[in-house]
Amino acid sequence: MPNEEKMTLNERRKYLRMQQKRYYAANRKERGHLLDEMGSVTGLHRKVLIRLIRSDLKRKLRRKQRGRTYGSDVDDALRVILESYDGICAERLAGNLGKMAQQLHEHGEMVVTESLLAQLQNISLATIKRRLRRIRQDEPRLKRSQPFARNEVARSIPMRRIAWDEPTPGHFETDLVHHCGPVADGQYAHTLQMLDVTTGWSERRAILGRSQLVVQDAFRRIRMRLPFPVLEIHPDNGTEFLNQPLTVVWAELFPKAELSRSRPYQKNDNRFVEQKNDSLVRAYFGFDRLDTVLQVQLMNQIYDKMWLYYNFFLPVLRLKDKQFLDQAGSLKKIKRRYDIAQTPFERLSARRVLSSVQQIRLEQLCKTTNPRQLHQEIQALLDQLLRLPGAVQGNTEDVHLTLGLWKSGQNTTAHFSTGSTLATEPIIPTPKGESCPVTLSFEPTTLFGNIIF
Repeated sequence: MPNEEKMTLNERRKYLRMQQKRYYAANRKERGHLLDEMGSVTGLHRKVLIRLIRSDLKRKLRRKQRGRTYGSDVDDALRVILESYDGICAERLAGNLGKMAQQLHEHGEMVVTESLLAQLQNISLATIKRRLRRIRQDEPRLKRSQPFARNEVARSIPMRRIAWDEPTPGHFETDLVHHCGPVADGQYAHTLQMLDVTTGWSERRAILGRSQLVVQDAFRRIRMRLPFPVLEIHPDNGTEFLNQPLTVVWAELFPKAELSRSRPYQKNDNRFVEQKNDSLVRAYFGFDRLDTVLQVQLMNQIYDKMWLYYNFFLPVLRLKDKQFLDQAGSLKKIKRRYDIAQTPFERLSARRVLSSVQQIRLEQLCKTTNPRQLHQEIQALLDQLLRLPGAVQGNTEDVHLTLGLWKSGQNTTAHFSTGSTLATEPIIPTPKGESCPVTLSFEPTTLFGNIIF
């Protein structure tokens, strides 16, 4: 049966038991034809068939049971790597275990021997899934649900969807996540998120309210940190995006960017950033109300660390191919195939859109960062955020305390060698002390995003 599915061992034994009576009742010539028939069905050699047909065809127990290929050291390594990867799925872990194990070994988070490294590099996807099921038994995760937002229509910008197979980096889906809690009254925090469809590179900024002042400030901060140009901005139909003052700022910050928007009430037109609203915003801050300056400042500290963690260390899957299969009497079935999981920085490097200086600085930043420690710092900041009280009713929070340096009146020459308030080229963060336009500090008392990239 070269073009058919092979028989299992139990199916083969059942078939031979059915043919055993025919074999014993046949003469020599008929037995030869019968062996040819059984050989074509089972795929076994004639001598094997003769030996089996003359036996009782009962399954025998193994004389020596197989030992375990992967021991407890692999389980211990998976626990540490899984924590460093924030509990991602087995499909995203496969192929990246060895790389992360080596980096964690360099930072002293785990001990990796040559035999352990070989096992992590050769372990199959099915084995990873089985072991993760056992590891995750005592680690319940919060239930995640999709955010919901409705916005007005702005007819001056064309409606379209960014293609899922867009090959060029720079096409950003943009959305705003509300942190209002059960009641959307008063002034509360929002998260502005931008996601590059091609590479999965993401940028986030927390703002207090939705005024022109804070939204424009958030886009300026994001522009200062992006290492590659923006070719398209694709928001939903919210008026916080589609207004005349902001389009002027977009033209100033992203002169080459094309503007487009999703269709009204069609959230799947922004499907990629909507998914990240769940996994990178709601999964961390939930649906609680956040409405103070201190909470927004702490959220931006968390987002600055997440910028490094998710863009440089968390591998993501990207859709590679879609096939539409016809099924009789039912709707078409879509078969999706995904490529090998890679980090957004790896995908960006493969596209060769970074300059050599940017590439070297970002690689050095990635190499000198301990991903497990970075993940623990994010969790510690989240615990600190949950202990902060909300706004006092009747008191107005000063949103100017959440703005960038160009709005707060501070001297920017201490942070930029040019002394300008807005750099025209993206500035790449480098470790503290090196010769570069920006000095990035990892001191506990220094806000990671307080220095504009």
